[in-house]
This record gives sequence, C-alpha cells and structure tokens, in this order.
Amino acid sequence: MKFNFATIIAPAAIALCMTACNNQPSTSGHASDSTAAQPTITEETVAIQADSVTMNSIVAFSDDTTAKKPIVLIVPEWWGLDDYIKGRAKQFAELGYLAIGIDMYGGSKHADNPDQAKAYATPFYNNPQLGFSRLQAALAKAKTYPQADTTRIAAIGYCFGGSMVLNAAKLGLPVNGVVSFHGGLQGVPPVKGLTKAQILVCQGGADPFVPAQDVATFRKQLDSLNIPYTFKEYAGATHAFTNPASTANGKKFNLPIAYNPAADTASWNDMRAFFGVIFK
Repeated sequence: MKFNFATIIAPAAIALCMTACNNQPSTSGHASDSTAAQPTITEETVAIQADSVTMNSIVAFSDDTTAKKPIVLIVPEWWGLDDYIKGRAKQFAELGYLAIGIDMYGGSKHADNPDQAKAYATPFYNNPQLGFSRLQAALAKAKTYPQADTTRIAAIGYCFGGSMVLNAAKLGLPVNGVVSFHGGLQGVPPVKGLTKAQILVCQGGADPFVPAQDVATFRKQLDSLNIPYTFKEYAGATHAFTNPASTANGKKFNLPIAYNPAADTASWNDMRAFFGVIFK
C-alpha cells in the first residue's frame, strides 16, 4: 500500500500530524541518568482556561535548587496528553526545567485511534490561531509559578505538537526558541519581523509523511526572510521516531512509523545543545 497524507487525513493541512508522535539522558534519550542523585519532583495537574475549554495540563519541576527554572512548554502528538508526554515533563523537571505538558484539546481528551485523533486535530490545522491561543494560555500560566524564569522559555512538540510550535513561532509566540520533533512542516508562512523565536527542526530522514518538497518549501520560506533556524535530519528514522510506543502503534494501525533509539538520543542531545544557545 502506498502511503501519503491523504490516505489517513483528507484535508492537506492536517496530513502532517501522524501518530505517536542539562544532564545527559540514558542511551534511549528518554530517562535521566539513574546513577545520579535524583531531586524531588513536584508533579501536579493544573486547569488552564483557554477559549471555551479547560486544558487539564501537567506541571512538573524539581526542588534541586532555589534558582529560577527555564520554562518548557510541551505539545503532545495528536493522541493528546498521555503518559509519554507526562514522562517527558518529568524528565525535563529532573533536568532543572519547569515543564508543562499541555492538554491542547481540553477536557482531558485522548484519542484511542487515528480517526478520533484526526477529529481532534483537524480544527487546529484549519485554524492555526487556535493552537497559538492555547499555547499563549499555557505560557501565561507557567509564568505565574514562582519557580519559573520568565525570561527563558522554550516550546517543543511532537508530530502534531511539532506543527503547533512551528506555527506558534511563525505567529510570534514570545519564547526564546521552539523545537519540532518529527512534526509537519506545512503551516502558516513566516512573517518578517514577527517570527523571532529561534527554531530547531528534528526530522526523520525516512519520514514518508513529510516529503522532500515540504522540507524544501519550509526551508525556502525561512531562507527568503533570513530567519535563522537549524534543521537536523536523522538517517533511517521514520515518523514518530522519539516515542517508544510508535512501533507497536504502527503495527496496530498499519502505519509506517517506528521508534528509533539512535535518532531519539541524537535529537534529544541536539535539543540540549540548542537550549544551551537560547538560554545563555
């Protein structure tokens, strides 16, 4: 079977959000070094009002120091806020950040299959301002925490979430930088003077849902406005390469996606290096 976005999601705009999607992490890139003393992590659910919904998001931070902590907003894959993203939030907390895993759909909605995920994600692709406003609300909430360093902020996203943070950067979200992991590269065009956040794109070199033409167009748009960005491509990695559940999901739903430990670790380290630049 030949795969393209249209085989999964009818509107072209939503075709990019396929599924399951500073200390050294373990070789998987998904857990911090277990040999180091672990700080106490506070994890709490927080209700964030945005538009007409309540985003039941998760906040995580540690007691490792009294120093202010950079903020990391995390936008999930199109499944919604799940254990994978909650685990990432805890991982960031262990590394000294204040992290918010965002319930983008509101009401704790979580999709169990691609059709349901499509229904949840479609409005965000049809109306980019919707994702932007919910990221704004999450950021405003993060800034209310006394532990937060409101001058050092990043937004990262996976698959659907990657598309959302790239759109937010182009629309002028006031953050230092954004990181997209295997996210779609279509979306709103950048605007000179509005797109100020630094951008890191972590993309699988064998991702069938982000064709070479999308990559070329994305880069051309940014290059034409002299907007700086970093584009990392991981050979052999397909879509959703950072999520350990991707291989099972690919088999379950007959999708060409899989976890790639090498690309997961490499992209995590590239993100850490990027944070080292934007949080100077």
